[in-house]
Amino acid sequence: MGAASVGVGLSVPASLGAAVASVCVADSDGVDVDWDVGSLGPEHPARTRPRASVIVVTVLRDTMVTDYPQTVREPKSSIRGWDMSRKQLARSGGDLEHLGTDDTGATMLHLDMDSFFVSVELLSRPELVGRPVIVGGRAGRGVVVSASYEAREFGVHAAMPMSRAIGLCPIAEVIPSSHGLYSAYSKQVFDLVAEVTPDVLQVSVDEAYIDVSGAVRRLGSPVHITTQLRAEIEERTGLSASVGIAGSRVVAKLASARAKPHGQLLVPLAATRDFLDPMPIEALPGVGEKTQAGFAKYGIRLIGDLAAMDEAWVGRVFGAHGHHLWRSAHGLDSHGMDRQVKDRSISAEHTFGADVWDLSELEHELLRLCDKVAHRVRAEGKVATTLGLKYRLDDFTTLSRSITLEAPTDLAREMYEALGPALRGLRAQRTKGVRLLGVRAAGLMDFAVSGRQARLDEPEHAGREAEVALDDVRRRFGTEAISQASLLRRHPKR
Repeated sequence: MGAASVGVGLSVPASLGAAVASVCVADSDGVDVDWDVGSLGPEHPARTRPRASVIVVTVLRDTMVTDYPQTVREPKSSIRGWDMSRKQLARSGGDLEHLGTDDTGATMLHLDMDSFFVSVELLSRPELVGRPVIVGGRAGRGVVVSASYEAREFGVHAAMPMSRAIGLCPIAEVIPSSHGLYSAYSKQVFDLVAEVTPDVLQVSVDEAYIDVSGAVRRLGSPVHITTQLRAEIEERTGLSASVGIAGSRVVAKLASARAKPHGQLLVPLAATRDFLDPMPIEALPGVGEKTQAGFAKYGIRLIGDLAAMDEAWVGRVFGAHGHHLWRSAHGLDSHGMDRQVKDRSISAEHTFGADVWDLSELEHELLRLCDKVAHRVRAEGKVATTLGLKYRLDDFTTLSRSITLEAPTDLAREMYEALGPALRGLRAQRTKGVRLLGVRAAGLMDFAVSGRQARLDEPEHAGREAEVALDDVRRRFGTEAISQASLLRRHPKR
């Protein structure tokens, strides 16, 4: 079947006939421009645009495109302005074929569900399998929750503004998030994990570290355990998982990223440095833009470059964080599973549809977020010892405040009272519009162990009973079925 040549080497199937199309052009500066080329029939002359690096064709008529041109699947790393996510960066590195097969001592697994939110949605939409799919909100300032691997080929990744994602991949199918569905499937997955071992650190709804050292004698080698677990998850849920197998959490996490999608990767203890050294330094957990730029000043661009440095020098230049990263570059964890559990946090945040200037509206949203976080804290049988506030302005400047509580809490009211002064202080200091607000509960401890100290000024029948009663209703009728009375008022007009 013939094809019509359009623009910069883009092949358009002749079967499209004279379908009307728009072309999204990403120029060499990474700027997206919608470019109407009109009728693209087989006889249509080629159109060109200076400095164009990639072209994506979107059919606007009822013509079904079943085979996307390979030219639009150009790796995003070759296109300026298309940033790679951390997971995508972590998939780059050296040759994996010669790592070996000895799994002795490689008893730490990192399980990461493959494109979890999208995969759950596709269970009821099998016709979209193999196509670019994005889960998230379209309206206003919606963001990408998750993207299928086909969409990621275009540069789409989680937390990206939806407007940007659609610009990169206009042929994507956008699906709104299904609240409650993901937690149900997550529970199924981790119930299966619990059958293997209780030594699990779940860090998110679709990700966990699993220590199988206590299960080897009963269930077999780490590789065998992993193979069986992945097969069981897929059989019971219809979802796929990728797993990294290594001697430490940091290496296992990087290995699971290299195994994606739908795979597993063993990093033998003896091959740890061979695996880590060729990887970019920004793939290492804990290396953000500022740290990466700091390392670059000293020619540290690969994990192996950092590993080759003297630890004392790294500590002097980069402080305690430098010591931690140096250990990670050697495949060593800085602390054990128990400490990591304590370091877990529960958070919630909200991006406003339009910049918010009114303090009362910000306070209302703060209470709503505290209610959401407190509900999750109680559901896990925890109390928080530290609270965090995330405050992002309209120019994307992000400020944060951290508060250590006098006594642990699992109540929304107490979280709100603790964070309220910080919110008002930030609003007084920065008069710009607010784009995003977030709340984090950290320093989590078991309620049964730490308890919750009643305040001296607290009435005998305090608000805890009311919040626990809300939990009971939510368990029966869903999280949106009931809320605190103070959250029922209308948002004030701006």
